[in-house]
Amino acid sequence: MADIVYKHPLMQQLREEHVLTADQAQEVLDEHERTGKPLRQVLLDLGLLTEAQLLEIIARMLGTRIARLRDFDIQLEVIKAVPVSIVRMYNVVPVEIGPQAVVLATFDLPSPESVDEIQFVLTRDVSFVVATEEDIKNQITRYYSDESESVGDMLSALETEMENAGEVMEVRAEEDAAHLAQAANATPIVRFVNLVLYQAVQNRASDIHFEPFEDEFKIRYRVDGALYEMAPPPKHLALPVTSRIKVMSGLNIAERRLPQDGRIQLTVAGRMIDFRVSTLPTQFGESVVLRVLDRSIVSLELENLGMPDDVFQFFGEDIDKPNGILIVTGPTGSGKTTTLYSALRRLNTIEFKLLTAEEPVEYDIEGIVQVPINEAIGVSFARALRSFLRQDPDIIMIGEIRDLETAEIAIQASLTGHLVFSTLHTNDASGAITRLIDMNVEPFLIASTLEAVLGQRLVRTICQNCRTAFQPDAKVRDLIGMSEAAIGGRNFYFGTGCTYCNQTGYRGRRGIYEYLRIKDPIRDLINQRKPTLIIRNKAVELGMRTLRDDGIRCVFDGYTTVEEVLKYT
Repeated sequence: MADIVYKHPLMQQLREEHVLTADQAQEVLDEHERTGKPLRQVLLDLGLLTEAQLLEIIARMLGTRIARLRDFDIQLEVIKAVPVSIVRMYNVVPVEIGPQAVVLATFDLPSPESVDEIQFVLTRDVSFVVATEEDIKNQITRYYSDESESVGDMLSALETEMENAGEVMEVRAEEDAAHLAQAANATPIVRFVNLVLYQAVQNRASDIHFEPFEDEFKIRYRVDGALYEMAPPPKHLALPVTSRIKVMSGLNIAERRLPQDGRIQLTVAGRMIDFRVSTLPTQFGESVVLRVLDRSIVSLELENLGMPDDVFQFFGEDIDKPNGILIVTGPTGSGKTTTLYSALRRLNTIEFKLLTAEEPVEYDIEGIVQVPINEAIGVSFARALRSFLRQDPDIIMIGEIRDLETAEIAIQASLTGHLVFSTLHTNDASGAITRLIDMNVEPFLIASTLEAVLGQRLVRTICQNCRTAFQPDAKVRDLIGMSEAAIGGRNFYFGTGCTYCNQTGYRGRRGIYEYLRIKDPIRDLINQRKPTLIIRNKAVELGMRTLRDDGIRCVFDGYTTVEEVLKYT
């Protein structure tokens, strides 16, 4: 445990100086793992140090001094020497510059990787002074607010820089790995990719798509489930940009015929972000998709998922059962994994052994043994699950039940006293039962082991900054199948669009749920192999609220729009 606590240089220093006890250090690490917040922020939030004390320690570690930035008269050439993409990505401000070196102000301990990256982009040595977070953020606003350096603005500057960089940028598909690496590490390309990643994190994007076509190279962000295109860079940048991402994620840049998967860990604007990288060979080059995993905005707490009170209570009761199977169902991108992780976090105590099989492992959680599935080398869900049973687990999570073999081992695990979580891709909760029967699982086994099925979707929430009320007319009432009397004069809402929500009218997403508890009447229907519709109607009769009904509840509560609910239910 000591190695885990002290592997971060700041934590190591705090223990060596006896500023923190071992228990306090462990508490900081646990909170850092739970929330994804930087260690510095956790130390301040828990009240273990004041900002002044923390700055003194960071200054000693860097061998520098604490500076009051308001006392510096920062010259314009100093500001222009450091691009805004570096300033915002690493939360630093230039204060002095010489022919060979630049002095940057920071409020956190920079990692060696960050220092290397900054020095590489600036082509100068870097040293630091330490300042308060407020001072640094005020200076960024003061000196860099007008120079917003959007991706579009940067592209024109990029063209000039690339011309100056010369032949390095003229990369052809048949070039060898050395030329590709040289192009990928060219300063303009490094700056451009960093900016794309920074803007994605700032815009709360869940995915970044780099897509080469015959005549253009598209870059798109997925924000709140919808794709938005940014200003496209020149077509000939496709190969160096793709190569840059492959270099960052440790992939083979010379291999462009086979799909590859990798991972990038970066500190962006003071937050540790995981990017899962997937490359796919296409007709016009490699398509690259980055899944953005920002722990600081994804709360893995059941209380924060937005479940209705009754669903939250039932789900909490069912995950506390000693054995049985709980399935979460919905299409790709409906938040199933987040729900399961939140359940596992609640159960992740010292007395339980938790094992997961995932493809891929999305979030690393301290205390849970997580196994990545790799079909290419024969590590399938079924094989991993069979091995799990020899590892003395209490709780097992299987990323997805895909076939009869996996389903049968999950049932076997449940019957031998284990609690099993998994997912299925079906349209609603009752469809999960039919899907298992279609896999040739015996109905009596489903009826005796399945405890509950949670169906869910993610709908976009209305931007609170531009939310506007309106009275639903007959057309809207017909769409949701409700009479004027049933609506009872309640207002509906929509977002008019503003700068806060990028003119979309929506900001963020929340879940809508239906929870099917397997009671005796449902078990009878399963044993009789009844179709989905009959099981669903019986569940509604027993009190289940459907996805559509829960969506309408969110409309009444002013969280989302009728259009969103109709789109997903």
